[in-house]
Amino acid sequence: MIVRLLSESIIGNLPLKKTVVILGARQVGKTTLIQQLNLKKSDTLILNGDEPDVRELLTNINSSRLKNILGDKRNIIIDEAQLIPEIGLTMKLISDQLKDVQLYVSGSSSIELANKINEPLTGRKLEYHLFPVSFAEMVKHHGLLEEKRQLPHRLVFGCYPEIITSPGNEALLLKNIAGSYLFKDILSFGDIKKPVVLEKLLKALALQIGSEVSFNELSQLVGADKETIERYIDLLEKAFIVFRLNALNRNVRNEIKKGKKIYFNDNGIRNAVIGNFLLWETRADKGALWENYIVSERIKYLNYNGFYGNYYFWRTTQQQEIDFIEEQDGMLNAFEFKLSDTKKTKLSSSFQNAYAVNQYHTISPSNMEDILLPTI
Repeated sequence: MIVRLLSESIIGNLPLKKTVVILGARQVGKTTLIQQLNLKKSDTLILNGDEPDVRELLTNINSSRLKNILGDKRNIIIDEAQLIPEIGLTMKLISDQLKDVQLYVSGSSSIELANKINEPLTGRKLEYHLFPVSFAEMVKHHGLLEEKRQLPHRLVFGCYPEIITSPGNEALLLKNIAGSYLFKDILSFGDIKKPVVLEKLLKALALQIGSEVSFNELSQLVGADKETIERYIDLLEKAFIVFRLNALNRNVRNEIKKGKKIYFNDNGIRNAVIGNFLLWETRADKGALWENYIVSERIKYLNYNGFYGNYYFWRTTQQQEIDFIEEQDGMLNAFEFKLSDTKKTKLSSSFQNAYAVNQYHTISPSNMEDILLPTI
């Protein structure tokens, strides 16, 4: 079993007596993560919001009935909690009335679950975001050398747990995850009136990773108004399929002001969307795949290591560019992501003169571990 890094953080924070909320796309391993917390089966009750009788059982419930349902269990797991009506009130009831019970809740829709639990659980919960398996987790699992050997495979098929543990069936499984699970969630909670537009939009975004995205251009391309494009992209973000980088713009006169890039949380899902699982060696989109992978992996690293700042990209109208910028405590770290070690880069003088830069790194497959593994 691949040990997930979040398990240590969750276990370390259990003495705080807060409800544990784990967010992440379907199939990224939320249930497995909870199993890694070493909860006694005899003390644990698992309830799945996908099941109609569970939804009915936990809706409009009172404390007496809740105590009868839970019995003497000390650990309660509610999976896919966003599917349960008024789940926030039920969770508040457990938190307030059953002081000896530790509640674990998972969900694959940040918008749905957040809407239902934020107000009832104010001050009563700790939220964690689980991503597809990270580079650091795989290095811990089978070593740095082996994981770097797997890089061409990860760039094409991504890092979902089932993909990693089922060699030979990657394409079939990814199509299933991308279709049956991810689209199911978006269509169920997003009030999507034009699924065809959503599919076209996803493909358009998949073909533009690493490039600036224009909502106006996407609108013309997929045949929908700009407001629909913005709403659908927002839903894709909240379903943990894509994420965006905004342009940094503060000091330089000719820098892009409102630019945005959109990346996929997982390379395999991106390739499933466009139906391209060609081997790494034969691909024409190597640069885009590398950039999507290294940006998403760095964001996993930042989330798992307590980063509380912001991240951006930077570009000027003269096409000066920095791929990734992290801002924390007023300091900036800048990164260039290159496939080849032979391409030497230096920090733009315009950027250097305008901003307080703490560090500048050029990252390629040969030194990727420098920014993806914790320093000893």
